[in-house]
Amino acid sequence: MSKISNILSEIGVSKVRLAKYLGVSRQMLYNYLALANLEDWPSEKATRLMQLLEIKDECDLDKIDVNGEYIIKIDTKLNEGVKVALSDSSLIDLKGFNRKEIEVLSNLISLLKDKLRDDRTRDTYNTYVYLYHYLQSIGSSKELKYLLCFVSKLLGFTEPNEYLYNQEQQFNFEGICFSAYALYNSGKASRSKINDSHERFVQEIERKHEEKLSKTEELYAIKDQALRELGYETFNDDNAREVFEKIAEIQSRLA
Repeated sequence: MSKISNILSEIGVSKVRLAKYLGVSRQMLYNYLALANLEDWPSEKATRLMQLLEIKDECDLDKIDVNGEYIIKIDTKLNEGVKVALSDSSLIDLKGFNRKEIEVLSNLISLLKDKLRDDRTRDTYNTYVYLYHYLQSIGSSKELKYLLCFVSKLLGFTEPNEYLYNQEQQFNFEGICFSAYALYNSGKASRSKINDSHERFVQEIERKHEEKLSKTEELYAIKDQALRELGYETFNDDNAREVFEKIAEIQSRLA
């Protein structure tokens, strides 16, 4: 299922958005994506995903060309004809937000719309896809918040000695970031050291991918165990909910 995850990531489709499209919870979607093959999905959900990606079976995944036209087509399907507008209450429900929060949301959306309207190049689109990934992940690491503070200070939007998070950690992080930033702009960094550092960067990403694959294989083994304990031979629409509940039970036993 890593092919599907990679394609969705390349297109810029979030797990939350896909879960809504499939009509399942985000946790249920994670369980689906952890399965080894698309044929292990409930047939209704697998069919809906294949219709979204415009493929006939899992073998067609290798034939997908993720270009601008394809991305727009997928995005249109996900939106299902809903017009993107700030005033559209079906898209943005502002109930429960205070004045400052509404102002931030409005400014963000207006800025994104203006930037994308004024510059329709592929680079701009890719930049905002990365920004979307960043916002999706911002709660996973405090350093991601520190990096935003660093950029805001560097560009003059925020006072350099303002610390809204952990002051000591933020202070250390900003100092290290500025050293790297200054070294990069100086053009004096050792090429060999940069190569070594980037190689470690690649290795770290590969290590995380391997850990994810290992967890996927583990979940697949748990799925087989759940089927055995329930007395089922196959995973299908009729037993999907029961199987996933059993998977959760087994995971809790192993915790």
